[in-house]
Amino acid sequence: MDISALYTKTRPLKLFLMVAIPGAVSMLASSLWGLFDGIFVGSFLGEDAFAAMNLAFPFVLINCSLADLIGVGSAVPISIVLGRDDKRSADNYFTCACVTIVALGAVSGAALYAVAPALMRAMGAQGTLARLAVTYLRTYAVFSPFTTIVFAMDNYLRICGKIKTSLGLNIAMSAIILAAQYLCICRWELGIMGSPIAVSAGMMICAVIALGVFVRGKLTLGFCRPKFSLRLLGQFVSSGFPNFLNTVASRITSIVMNMVLLNMGGTGAVTVYGILMSVGDLVQQFLYGTCDALQPAIGYNWGCGQPRRVRKIVQCCLAAAAVICLAGMGIMMAFPETLASLFLEEGSTDLLPMAVRAMRLYALMNLFRWFPFVIQGFFVAIDRPVPASVLSIANSLMVPMVLLAALYPWKLTGIWLNATFTAAIVSVLAAALLLQAKRQGILAERLAPEGTSN
Repeated sequence: MDISALYTKTRPLKLFLMVAIPGAVSMLASSLWGLFDGIFVGSFLGEDAFAAMNLAFPFVLINCSLADLIGVGSAVPISIVLGRDDKRSADNYFTCACVTIVALGAVSGAALYAVAPALMRAMGAQGTLARLAVTYLRTYAVFSPFTTIVFAMDNYLRICGKIKTSLGLNIAMSAIILAAQYLCICRWELGIMGSPIAVSAGMMICAVIALGVFVRGKLTLGFCRPKFSLRLLGQFVSSGFPNFLNTVASRITSIVMNMVLLNMGGTGAVTVYGILMSVGDLVQQFLYGTCDALQPAIGYNWGCGQPRRVRKIVQCCLAAAAVICLAGMGIMMAFPETLASLFLEEGSTDLLPMAVRAMRLYALMNLFRWFPFVIQGFFVAIDRPVPASVLSIANSLMVPMVLLAALYPWKLTGIWLNATFTAAIVSVLAAALLLQAKRQGILAERLAPEGTSN
């Protein structure tokens, strides 16, 4: 279907079913590499390797978030200018973004490789734990120039209306990574190095396939001679900054949490926190995939002046996000032992009681986090980076750090409950920012009620 017809003519509910559901499945499939990482390392390499992976993994995601910064940051203006029927500008945005992502991947990978030992020492890792963490981190860093662009391809394929292509690639990537994890860790016994090698192989293969789809020149977006400018790069950074800030700040929070946990409860507490992050990220990715898949539609309709459609699409996002979060909470509450056991060595029961209690406390955050998540995504889609950034930094860094100090007397219980209190506080902030936008005339101008003139 032509993207103009898809985004501006399809009924909002049908659009949601056509775009958001495949988008959610696609994002969930693409995020399974983190789950496979945890399961294979924890089950086959032991507690020390799993703890080392969790110390290093936030830095891996920070490195990947640079690609997301440019991917999301370029997708927002691309959607808007396509809504204004300006394909030439859209192609230039797309081409410049791809070049920038590869260059950033090379620079950030080299930097990460160089500072990996210092980072692990700063976190308090020593001996075998530090050695394993450095190996894990450096292996990812070596492949960085060739892998990070895969995180932006989803955005561009969805803009072109290629929802099934995006879904197929992400499922293929997960299947390749799963097979490669088995070979590298179980058959070839490459140790902790095998996991990032397997993941990077799957990402590189799918990145090449995705780029090949665009090289054929039959999509809405295509490559052209790039015309860079400071204004263009600034727009990428401005539009993508809220998502980038969210990823980086949340990983900084994870790093601080791991340092506190290592001191408070040793490698066992770090392992349990890693289990919570892995399970929680599955719900997060399903939520992200649903809302992110609809961002091109929001931006396209915003650009071509269809305010009522924007309002209806956002309403669909809110309803779907609430259902996803409540379902995720129910599963985490009902099956904590089953979920935790996926990441523990067979026969290892020492950490299971702690993991079960922690997961039930951590699951409560799903009561609240759906609302600020959708509101932040809405501000990003309409190119309002300031309120989106405020929500991002509050949710991922400022509020959790304040609560870390406030709840410190509760020891591990305080850490397990940190996410729940954070989500509740940020929900109030999201409502306040939405009300402020309405008072400033942003929503009155763009999201006019049904039946009013535009």
